[in-house]
Amino acid sequence: MGNGSSFEQAKTVFLEINGKEEKIIFSRHSSSRDIHELIAQAAGVNKHSVISLRDKNGAHVSVSPTMPSNSASNPYKVVTRDPPATSADNDAFQAVLTHVAEQLNRVFKMEETKSHLNHRINMLEKRIEIEGLKAVEIEKCKSEISYIRDQLWNAQKKYVDFNRLSHEGDEPILTSGSCDHFFSSLSDERKISLKRDIPSYPKYTLSQETVDYLKQPTFDIWHWEPNEMLSLLEHMYHELGLVEEFNINPIVLKRWLLCVQENYRNNPFHNFRHCFCVSQMMYGMIHLCKLWEQMSTEDLGILLTAAVCHDLDHPGYNNTYQINARTELAIRYNDISPLENHHCAVAFQILSNPDTNIFANVDKDTFKRVRAGITMLILATDMARHAEIMESFKDKLAAGFDNKNKDHLDTLKMVLIKCCDISNEVRPMEVSEPWVDCLLEEYFNQSDREKIEGLPVAPFMDRDKVTKPTAQIGFIKFVLIPMFETVAKVFTQIDEVMVQPLKNAKDRYEEMKSIEEAQKEAKKALSLAH
Repeated sequence: MGNGSSFEQAKTVFLEINGKEEKIIFSRHSSSRDIHELIAQAAGVNKHSVISLRDKNGAHVSVSPTMPSNSASNPYKVVTRDPPATSADNDAFQAVLTHVAEQLNRVFKMEETKSHLNHRINMLEKRIEIEGLKAVEIEKCKSEISYIRDQLWNAQKKYVDFNRLSHEGDEPILTSGSCDHFFSSLSDERKISLKRDIPSYPKYTLSQETVDYLKQPTFDIWHWEPNEMLSLLEHMYHELGLVEEFNINPIVLKRWLLCVQENYRNNPFHNFRHCFCVSQMMYGMIHLCKLWEQMSTEDLGILLTAAVCHDLDHPGYNNTYQINARTELAIRYNDISPLENHHCAVAFQILSNPDTNIFANVDKDTFKRVRAGITMLILATDMARHAEIMESFKDKLAAGFDNKNKDHLDTLKMVLIKCCDISNEVRPMEVSEPWVDCLLEEYFNQSDREKIEGLPVAPFMDRDKVTKPTAQIGFIKFVLIPMFETVAKVFTQIDEVMVQPLKNAKDRYEEMKSIEEAQKEAKKALSLAH
């Protein structure tokens, strides 16, 4: 019986490696990394090698437990590449690029050359998208586009970096992963103006299991690589009918998603995975609550797009820090929701570029509504406005919620994005708990800086005072549960799917706190005994 159960939990996938047939068997509980290493072993390559799978049609297949099953007659072709270059290799490459930067400068001063290359890209893209070329011709065009694009972008980028070093001496070039980047500029203009290309991230074949799972609040967001998250977000826009609603060019959708990803910094918590997490929860709530019965497709597009953009270019330090430290952002926005205003500004800066404007094909009135809606929702994510927004929502419920009333519907949308933004504890413990560690790491980074700079330190951010359970119990008890219970008055299905998991999480952290306190008392008694 036990063996039969284990067998049912296993999954067999057939592979073609260098013309030879292989097969792997793995548990449905395996992680993407486990499967990646299993394929690497079968292929006889380093486990750090880049591995991709393609089906018989040449489409990329996600290396994950939910990859579609296949047969021995239709194996997935395994394509491997060597591991990424070491830092020493990168340093050597950087030195060469710096050496030739001055020559590249001459090239890029010639506007006629740039114009000619961009014209070639335009013509090649047009041939691919409109003229219905054969597969061989398409690959040839794509290859040429890639070559021209990389010439333009990489050379221009290295020239900018070279000039900065020349004018600033030995000051390091700060990247989006550096916390100090925030203090040198508000955002990186080179990232906002994404290189113009047909995006390079592959299209994954999503199994029906993944498509269905994506709609669930229990979705495990940790199992997905950045490219896979981009494909899942792209799927959401197609599945909800937003591509048709806003007449979005699918190529522009890809460019926009890439540009959004590029403009999330590598913070412990406020990063692109958090963006995906909030967007997936919004997608899940749209399906759980059948929001299309309450609002228009345009409104659904506003909700999802606001979720995707809600923390763009977050520097890893909250509004309190911005205001107390009198940063450029706080000064620019007069201490009023400086971060949220900045997220909005970056979002519409990206949308101001025709190559990354997913709303380029809507009329002026529609864009005006979309812009107002997205701005309203992103600004609503400032927790300083929590009480104000919740009181307004409760008043509307008391008067009788009316989805035909724009004011009622706007308030509901604000509450929905607030729910999604802080919804981690709704998810299963193994998904939610790592987020607490990420958040505390970001908090501790801030409080350490505040101590150095002589600024006030919030107790819930102080590494000497806060623990995981103390950080979560009050937040779940006084913020999350009341908010989700209020939403459940409009959508009763939320009670079982979201409110109950929150109550379970509160009980779990209270138990964790009791254990920690008992251990502390035991340790104290032991030290007194000695």
